[in-house]
Amino acid sequence: MNVPIVDLAGTFSSDPRDHLAVAAALREPSCELGMFYVKNHGVPAATIAEHVALARSFFALDLAEKRTIDVARSDSFRGYVPFATQTIDPAAPGDLKEGFVMGPDFAPDHPHALARFPNTGTNQWPQRPPYFRERIEGYVAAMNELGRRLARVLALSLDLPEGYFAGALTDPLTYTQLLHYPSIPGDAPGSRFGAGAHVDWGFLTLLLQDDVGGLQLRTEAGWWHDAPPEPGTFVIILGEMILRLTNGRYRSAKHRVAQNASGRSRYATATFFDPPYDYRVACVPTCRPLHGAPQFPPRTVGEHMLEMAGATLSGARSEKKIALPGASNEAT
Repeated sequence: MNVPIVDLAGTFSSDPRDHLAVAAALREPSCELGMFYVKNHGVPAATIAEHVALARSFFALDLAEKRTIDVARSDSFRGYVPFATQTIDPAAPGDLKEGFVMGPDFAPDHPHALARFPNTGTNQWPQRPPYFRERIEGYVAAMNELGRRLARVLALSLDLPEGYFAGALTDPLTYTQLLHYPSIPGDAPGSRFGAGAHVDWGFLTLLLQDDVGGLQLRTEAGWWHDAPPEPGTFVIILGEMILRLTNGRYRSAKHRVAQNASGRSRYATATFFDPPYDYRVACVPTCRPLHGAPQFPPRTVGEHMLEMAGATLSGARSEKKIALPGASNEAT
C-alpha cells in the first residue's frame, strides 16, 4: 500500500480550476486512509532544515537543563516531556520518545483563560539554544499558513465554498510537539513502540518527519503499513474532528510509530491545527444524510476534546495530560 502524495502547486494558481484539481486529488485518500503526503506546499526548505537542526540542538542538551522546563512545572502541559512518560495505553510501558510542547500564549485576561478552557496558559521556553523561541514561532507561522491552505482545498473536496472553514481558522489553536526517538535495540525490555496506536482528536495534524522512518498506518482491514519518509513532503493526518464534520465520509487515520532500532535518532514534529475551543463541530451541509440526523451530534471543539479524552483514556490519565489538545495525548 502506498500513501498518495498530493501536489499542492495548484493551490498557488489564480485559476480556480487548479484548486479544484488539488481538491479532487485529496478526496480519495481522505475517504479511504485519512492520511496523505503533500509536496510543493510552500514551506521553504531552509525553514524545514533550520527546524530539524533546532530540534537536534534542543534534545542534545543535558537532561537536567531540559528538566528545568518540565511539563510538570506547567499548568497547561507546555515544555519538556521526559523520555517514556507518555503512552496511549495506561497499562503499557511509556512510549520510546521525548518531546517539547508549545502552543498559543494565553494571558490571564484572554477569553479562553476567563472561560477556563483546558490547556490554556503560557509556554515554557529553554534558555538554549538562544534563538529557540524565535525559530519555533516562525515554524508555527508557516504551519498555520499550510493548515489554512489545506482547509481551503478540503472544503472544495466536500463541494463546499473554498472559504467554508476560513472564519474558524483566523486564530487557530495550533500546538506543536517536537519529538526525539532515540535508537533502542530491538531486544530492549519495555515498550515496542515510539508511539502507540492512536487516532488524533482534532482537525489536521501536519507532520514533519526525517529520513529515519517508523510511521505506520492501519487500513480499514486492520493491516499495518509503513508510511515511509518522502523527501520534501509533510504527512497530513486527518483527525476525529474531520470524521465528525463529514459524517464519517472522511476517515481519521489510526497510526503509530514503530520502535526506532535504526542506530540513529529519529526526529519529527507534529503540529495540531485546530479551530478555537468555542467553534461548533457539526456535520457540513454536503455530508448530511437525506433522512434523519447525522451520526455525530454537534459539539464545540472544547466539548469534543473532553469527550474524546474521556472515551479514549477512561480516566486513567492525569488532568494535565488529558487536557493536551489536538491528539490523543500521543505524538506522531
